[in-house]
Amino acid sequence: MILALFLLFFSPPGREELIPDTVYTVPARGWGQIEPIRLMQRTAMLDATFQVESGSDNVRMALLRQFDFERLRDGDPHGMLAVTDPGSSGRLQYQIRQRGAYVMVLNNRGDHPEDVRVHVWLDFAAPRSPAVSEISPERRLAVVLISCAVFFSMVTFSLRRIMRAVKAKTAN
Repeated sequence: MILALFLLFFSPPGREELIPDTVYTVPARGWGQIEPIRLMQRTAMLDATFQVESGSDNVRMALLRQFDFERLRDGDPHGMLAVTDPGSSGRLQYQIRQRGAYVMVLNNRGDHPEDVRVHVWLDFAAPRSPAVSEISPERRLAVVLISCAVFFSMVTFSLRRIMRAVKAKTAN
């Protein structure tokens, strides 16, 4: 019994509801901020959905780092980690791999303010699929050049052996 309580107490949480069904009003042709997300201890998979109450199809959701949000607020160029297509509803999933402060925002591209229902979860369980990564352009070039060199070396070696065999056959 004590072991079961110990495992329950120290087992890592799975899916945690960060923002329950909450309605935000987003100004026309503007951005609306959703509550900030602070991940200070471990990373998580963010899963967020939105539904426009009036049915407008001009709203999108984005995830930004805190400093990018401050740049957005100041009107400076900024980056986005993930963004949905404009629509009347959408879903945003993103594996947050670095601890820190993040901000979810809603962008209303329409001419009227919109009421948007938002639901956000964080999943602290281990990622179910391996992380996909790319090698740098320099390494890609090196891999291609080495592969071509090996291929042409093999072709040259094979052609030389074939040519020797043909010459030996014609000499006899």
